[in-house]
Amino acid sequence: MERSTIVRVHEGLHARPATRFVKLAKGFESDVELVKDGKAVSAKSSVKLMLLAVKENQEVTVRANGADAIEAIEALIGYLENPKAGLDDEAETQSPANDAGQEAAPAPAPQSATSAPGQTNGLRGVAASEGVAIGPAFAHFPPEIAGQGRMLLADEIAAEIDRFRAAVAAVQARMDRALAQDSLSAGDRGIVAALRDIAADDSLTDEAEKAIKGGNDAVSAVITAASTIAADFSAVDDHYLNARADDVHAVGRQICLVLLGQDDVSLENIPEGAILIADDIGAWDLARAPLKRIGGVVCGHGGATSHIAIIARSHGIPAVLGLGDQVNALRSAHEVALDGNTGHVIIDPDAATRADFAGRVEAAAKERAGLTAFKTVTPKRADGRVIEVAANIGSLEEIEAAQEAGAMGVGLFRTELLFMRHMHLPSEDMQAETYAALAKAFAPYPVIVRTLDIGGDKPIAGIEFPDEENPFLGWRGIRMCLDRPDIFKRQLRALLRAAVHGNVKVMLPMVADIDEVRRTRVLIDECAAELKAEGVPYATFDLGVMIETPAAVLIAPALAKEVAFFSIGTNDLTQYIMAADRLNPTVAKLNDVTNPAVMSAIELTAKAGISAGIMVGMCGEAAGRPDLIPAFIKMGLTELSMSPASIQRAKKTITAMVAGE
Repeated sequence: MERSTIVRVHEGLHARPATRFVKLAKGFESDVELVKDGKAVSAKSSVKLMLLAVKENQEVTVRANGADAIEAIEALIGYLENPKAGLDDEAETQSPANDAGQEAAPAPAPQSATSAPGQTNGLRGVAASEGVAIGPAFAHFPPEIAGQGRMLLADEIAAEIDRFRAAVAAVQARMDRALAQDSLSAGDRGIVAALRDIAADDSLTDEAEKAIKGGNDAVSAVITAASTIAADFSAVDDHYLNARADDVHAVGRQICLVLLGQDDVSLENIPEGAILIADDIGAWDLARAPLKRIGGVVCGHGGATSHIAIIARSHGIPAVLGLGDQVNALRSAHEVALDGNTGHVIIDPDAATRADFAGRVEAAAKERAGLTAFKTVTPKRADGRVIEVAANIGSLEEIEAAQEAGAMGVGLFRTELLFMRHMHLPSEDMQAETYAALAKAFAPYPVIVRTLDIGGDKPIAGIEFPDEENPFLGWRGIRMCLDRPDIFKRQLRALLRAAVHGNVKVMLPMVADIDEVRRTRVLIDECAAELKAEGVPYATFDLGVMIETPAAVLIAPALAKEVAFFSIGTNDLTQYIMAADRLNPTVAKLNDVTNPAVMSAIELTAKAGISAGIMVGMCGEAAGRPDLIPAFIKMGLTELSMSPASIQRAKKTITAMVAGE
């Protein structure tokens, strides 16, 4: 059976989204293929899937054959139709310079060497990670790997294939150990997982084994196979996929090193603040390097969408990549200055340039330090009322980034990711453990957990959704949950159990009718009675609603009498008030939260909540905008929840606003 759809995954099926799609496909027994423009590839091969070059907004067909074909197609179509599949799934920690939350900045066109003012030794490459740095050069040019250059005898081939397979297994095991380490950040973990998939992919192993059977030694076979596949990636008209060529070479190198019994040149001894210089750095090597000691990165290969750039940005390390052969001029450099904003690299800068860069580095550090100072600040209004600045997160992996930013709890925990990342509906125990871990991590601060918010636009395995002309106006959020108490009660029981461990609050999405709140309360009472009868510890929680439908705004005074808090979801509220699909670029200009109609709706909601004496917060993207925060505070909002990268800036904005009153 098969089903077609339009791909909504952010930027299409590039490295990590492809890895997750393959992982999902491998969870089913059925043979699964993805078809685009008449070309079909196995959905269980990361390399083949990426080479299909599936981009956002393209039409594809998922084809499955086997006992669980229906479930496979439902789950895979659900992933393809999820606009956030390439973003907040195992989301990366963002550096302050990249708080827009994008995986990679647009790649500037590589430019030829040029001299900086007052310099004759300036180079220019791709500005891949913002920031400026100056420090001692640390040249990292490992020797190239070459094959034995001899043809195998017929009776040597079987043993050579076994040796190759053992090397692949060793590389996979090494990467598995890295993935098991707590020290690896969530963003780096996703990159290492993508590399592991390449190491295990049939496209690479089959190509190498074919070469070995043709008489090539294993090292030569791996080099040839990696070069062939990398060339395929380089030929695709997509900058994300072009960057995967470097990943294939990096994985091939690791396999070759195992075959040769060699260790790669280590980055462990890089000095504090040094500028790492290399022709190429494998993402595997960089992810394991002492990143806190690295002052900057300069590379011959790579671009703004390469994994090197993504790692650098997520750790706030300035980087200039794509220098090509120009990087060889840095081999003997003693000191290097780089500007990750413009792509400039200066070898052994003169006194004036050194002073200029030192001043810029100091100014940037002061700006970061200025924001860091707000990590522990508790912002208050002029009347002393605390304004809670919380984090929006979707998985436990994002807790650390939120805590490091100084989040005063969680204003939105999206539970749908917990459902979407598994092949089957998560059990009550699994949910309870997840919500409890969240509550413990932020206690005594509140964590607001949004009940399952899925629908025809982002279905999950285990729930059959109807075909809908407009899923944004269909069977989603609280509507679906109330129609499926078997699923909803399992989540409510888990939340009651988790409330024992911290300050858990629960909010309902897509509310448009008071009866939806009342029916939910009946189910909560049923769940509490069941847990009590079973002798399972539980605690009650505050129940609130998301204000994201025009109906909820208009009945806000009545709703406020039924719940403990409001949380305004500006993303959906804006699209519903403006009648403009936020995923449709042709009406994007209408999706503006500052439109008087939307701002009026927010103010009406705030007035209703304040009049009823309940907390009014906001968990949409607008909550982190410094230009809008003063208006929201004046309306009476006392809680703002946003991406962790925006928290310190928001605290600073509130503090400055109060100081200026």
